[in-house]
Amino acid sequence: MSPIRVFLVDDQALVRSGFRMLIEAEEDLEVVGEAADGASAVAQLAHIPTDVVLMDIRMPVMDGVEATRRIVASGLPARVLVLTTFDLDEYVFSALKAGASGFMLKDARPADLLNAIRTVASGESVIAPSATRRLLEHVVPTLPTNPEGLDHRLELLTDREREVLVEIAVGATNAEISAKLFMAEGTVKTHVGHLLSKLDCRDRVGLVLFAYEVGLAKHG
Repeated sequence: MSPIRVFLVDDQALVRSGFRMLIEAEEDLEVVGEAADGASAVAQLAHIPTDVVLMDIRMPVMDGVEATRRIVASGLPARVLVLTTFDLDEYVFSALKAGASGFMLKDARPADLLNAIRTVASGESVIAPSATRRLLEHVVPTLPTNPEGLDHRLELLTDREREVLVEIAVGATNAEISAKLFMAEGTVKTHVGHLLSKLDCRDRVGLVLFAYEVGLAKHG
């Protein structure tokens, strides 16, 4: 099986070097390129086959949010995993809205970051639980929300699907949802698939954003 191709985007050379060393120590991962700003990343990714882009948020020339938006809009198969620190949560939300497949904290354990890369490459999404809590604390209270029921898609959901959606909104994994709602993990996966289809969401990140924007899930 071919290794997962990773592209690094960060304005700090030392950070890129650290990520490169970490990733290339893994047999199933390889770094195919790197850039110090979003504009350079977008230009290079048009010619470098890539599976996962590790994207910093604050960079000169073009930030990670705009770079993510352009990568997704271009139709490239590369999926974006945003790396952030606690004080940039509002930018994380913008990146997720732009189409990022998830986010991790820069101080995450190396093993967690490597697993996140593999997860995103497989087509799933990654929302670090601790980062999710921080995101909810600082971003959700500022979101314009619609009273529940205004979005017609909510009417398509069963009660069980709503329960699963609320758990997803707080960053719960399928295993955690399985334990809390007393259902088989396979059943949880089935519900998640139905939610993605009914709500027309690209991935798990989209479900989180939808739940809070329509008021189905509440902060606090």
